Amino acid sequence: MSTVPPEAEAEILAELRRLRARVPQLTGALAASADGLVLAQDSAAAEGETVAALTAAALGVAQRLSDSTGQGGFRELLVRGEHGYVATYAAGEAAVLTLTAETRVNVGRLHLEARRSSLRIAELIDHTLGRRGPGSLPAPPLPPVPPAPPVLPV
Repeated sequence: MSTVPPEAEAEILAELRRLRARVPQLTGALAASADGLVLAQDSAAAEGETVAALTAAALGVAQRLSDSTGQGGFRELLVRGEHGYVATYAAGEAAVLTLTAETRVNVGRLHLEARRSSLRIAELIDHTLGRRGPGSLPAPPLPPVPPAPPVLPV
């Protein structure tokens, strides 16, 4: 099921559960690789693999649409259906967070909390894969300190 080690899967699942606690109108939460493999899911529904595969397909279209219209790299996608929402957020370059929510969800709150969780999931995945994101790069070395000017006698 997962392409991450069990301890990373457990941490991602814990993040999904915290997100669902912060946004009670969520009916499902899924972290998947960008190519459609389930990393972790917190949902009563058993169709995680199907949702992950469909998310990968939608991600491809969303990325092309965003690029083609000059809007830059993919960040998020929101679909409003008759019975609720499906929202997908980039979680770094290697993963996505897909959520399902009731129609009564506060969409602003959904975005706020999901963006936080997607950043946390990206950090967990990058750490697991040994990647270093822009926020974790070592600081550049400081320039050498020039020698002090000589002290002239007065």
